[in-house]
Amino acid sequence: MPTAMRTIFHLYFLSLGIVLSGCSLQKGNISMEVENPAETVRSSALVILSRSAITKKANGKLAPYYEVNIHNKNIPVQFDDLDGDGQWDELVFLHDFRPKEKLTVILRSSAIKPIGISGSKAHVRHQRLLENGSFGPSLAADTIDGKQKPTDFSKQKLPPFLTEGPAWENDRVGFRLYFDTRNGKDIWGKLKPEMVLDSVGTNSTANYHALNEWGMDLLKVGSSLGAGALALFIPDMEGKDTLVRVGGSNMENILYERVADGPVRAIFRMHYKNWKLHPALSPVSLTEEIQIWGGQLFYESVVHVTGLPANAALVTGIVNLYDAPENEILEGKATAIFTHHKQSENKDKLAMAILLNKEELQEFSTAKNSDTDIRNTYLVKMKTRNNEPNRFRFYAAWEKSVPALSDSARFEAFLRDELKAFQQPIIVNE
Repeated sequence: MPTAMRTIFHLYFLSLGIVLSGCSLQKGNISMEVENPAETVRSSALVILSRSAITKKANGKLAPYYEVNIHNKNIPVQFDDLDGDGQWDELVFLHDFRPKEKLTVILRSSAIKPIGISGSKAHVRHQRLLENGSFGPSLAADTIDGKQKPTDFSKQKLPPFLTEGPAWENDRVGFRLYFDTRNGKDIWGKLKPEMVLDSVGTNSTANYHALNEWGMDLLKVGSSLGAGALALFIPDMEGKDTLVRVGGSNMENILYERVADGPVRAIFRMHYKNWKLHPALSPVSLTEEIQIWGGQLFYESVVHVTGLPANAALVTGIVNLYDAPENEILEGKATAIFTHHKQSENKDKLAMAILLNKEELQEFSTAKNSDTDIRNTYLVKMKTRNNEPNRFRFYAAWEKSVPALSDSARFEAFLRDELKAFQQPIIVNE
């Protein structure tokens, strides 16, 4: 065979080998389209690809894991097992979207879980005090008696749980829940994006109510609902309407359950069992699932109630100890209540808001401050049905960490965009 001919055949088989190699690399990969339906920019939007949708797209041949690639760049991902059966149910990642933008997502099959990112953007932890005076590891689950009393710091330097209960954070803001009869919620103002709440409160000489280099505890909660704590409105109890805080001595056990812990989002559940509201009523049980993901100024709560008395309603709220004006806004099918005032423990501006679907809202109101243990609170009463979820988001924007929102008008404009995005979640075109 002439030399020229041999060269042509050599190049042909070489190019064929490259093509075949490329085909083998593509085997098992999946292409999916995601879309921002809103006419607003979406920063760090949470994209959820369900196991069922991926399985369908893969014609039933699901890989153990997947790498996510957009515009030839791998994206940090997280695989969450939501029902505890040992296999992941959702693949999630964060991405920025332009208004009405559509993106093609390539899922590349992988036998091992992708390593992820060096710095987590979301975290939840709950730790108990050990006998040696240190706090133990973050617990996957924990239970207390409903009669668990608040810590008396005049008698002990450290509480039985780090910062008095579960705490959750992302790279912009943090929150905590009092794991006792108060069942209140509080806000951490953050000045750095790193996950800091594993170390906050471990040293009794370091006051987290004062400004530190990482931030501080921002909120005085008192007898209010603080940053979105829960209550039930019970009509006509013994001749009067009653607002009862979730928790308290009439409840049996309270359970904490960690579901997912970063790097993209964190999820945990609080289970309130056999709540005896009144001798004439059957016990009530309630589960709250809270999640937070990177880049946002809110946590999202989904609440299920069983054994709900007739005409009762789930209530949440925003603390009001400083006569902060209450503002209500409506945007399409979503609504919000917010305050923007000098109301932080640092005596500077703090904005707080609760956002929910309009169809779930029964009314906005104000706590009566008499004949109730819930005071100084702007209330959000929701239309509540047994075993059907109520969903809301609680926002916190501290002027030191988010100076762009230190003006009330700017915070309202920000909230209006959030309301639009809330009712137009990211679409996954299967």
